Amino acid sequence: MSGPGKGPDEADEGQCDSGIESWRSLRSLPEPPLSPGPADAGPPRPSEQDGGERADSACGASWLGPGGPEARLGPLGPQQLEALTYISEDGDTLLHLAVIHEAPTVLLCCLALLPQEVLDIQNDLFQTALHLAVYLDQPHTVQALVQKGASRTLQDRHGDTALHLACQYQHLDCARYLLEATSDRGRNQHHHPELQLQNWQGLACLHLATLQRNRQLMELLLQNGVDIDIQEGTSGKTALHLAVETQDRALVHFLLRAGARVDARMHNGCTPLHLAAGRHLSDIAATLCQAGADSLLRNVEDETPQDLAEDPLTLLPFDDLKISGKPLLCTD
Repeated sequence: MSGPGKGPDEADEGQCDSGIESWRSLRSLPEPPLSPGPADAGPPRPSEQDGGERADSACGASWLGPGGPEARLGPLGPQQLEALTYISEDGDTLLHLAVIHEAPTVLLCCLALLPQEVLDIQNDLFQTALHLAVYLDQPHTVQALVQKGASRTLQDRHGDTALHLACQYQHLDCARYLLEATSDRGRNQHHHPELQLQNWQGLACLHLATLQRNRQLMELLLQNGVDIDIQEGTSGKTALHLAVETQDRALVHFLLRAGARVDARMHNGCTPLHLAAGRHLSDIAATLCQAGADSLLRNVEDETPQDLAEDPLTLLPFDDLKISGKPLLCTD
């Protein structure tokens, strides 16, 4: 999924799509031996849509039931077999391309005929078809892939699982389909290991949802058994620490009501109250104190929240929140 004209080591950091230049190759592939009805026709291809708008692929789970493609496909000929094993110069399989270009009939054929292992092939950016379906906000494609057994724990080049992407880009419906697949086995971290995985920045899904201030996503993760006090990997902050750093009092209150530990400690011993006091966020500090925060706990520098509140020069060392790599300066 690297951009045109770039070498293998020059992938644009902002790119999350691949195989766009492969559309001509995809269209030249032989048609699958299907006779789709109106429901299988799907939306127009990207090149045929007005104004470049993208429609949903509508590849729902109904494809996978009785009378689906398995019942209608005959033996594969050499051309069909070659088409199904196609791989682009970016490492995209036909399944990747079907998601990228929203070709539901091709996707249907792939899901019906390709073995389990093919669902989890990663392209040159370590993205699976499931990663792409989430990034492009195609919830029904996500549902179909998950029901066919696509892995939800594989990580892309940034360490993100499909659920990380759903939280980062706030694609709530995609997140629901990713998490509901094992709801019949119980909702806990044992059956949703992706809830515990950190990306290469040390962030778990709950941390991303918190930084986006998306309470619907946070509620969904909590309902499915995420540890509300899970620590991120760089400094040991919990979601409550991050909520304080976003200076969102309502979000802090939400996490406290949901059971967040008010005196959770970072690796340096700081509690959320330390952060609120260090940033002189009096309203948030009051909310934490009302929830029982201990104002006398000491961090590794032997400082209490009271010490930080009394010394305005302590503001800067705690001002470490960054967005897109740039520091976020706190203001009164």
